[in-house]
Amino acid sequence: MNALNNLKDVVGSLTALAIALIAFGVAAGIVFGDVPFVGGVLDNLLAFVNTLGDAGLVGLLVAGWLMSAAE
Repeated sequence: MNALNNLKDVVGSLTALAIALIAFGVAAGIVFGDVPFVGGVLDNLLAFVNTLGDAGLVGLLVAGWLMSAAE
C-alpha cells in the first residue's frame, strides 16, 4: 500500500508541475509573444476553449469533468 501512495504522490507532483508549466507558457505567450521554449501554448489553449465553446453544453460538461479530474 505504501508503494501505491508513493505512486500517487509522484503523479500528483508531475500533474502540478505540468499545470505550472502551462500557466508559465500562457503568461509568457501573452507578455512576450511567441517564445520558442513554450511554443504555441497560448494558441493551443485558445483552440481548446474555442472547441469547447462550439460544443455547447457537452463542452461545458467536459470542461467541468476535466477540472474535477485535475484536482
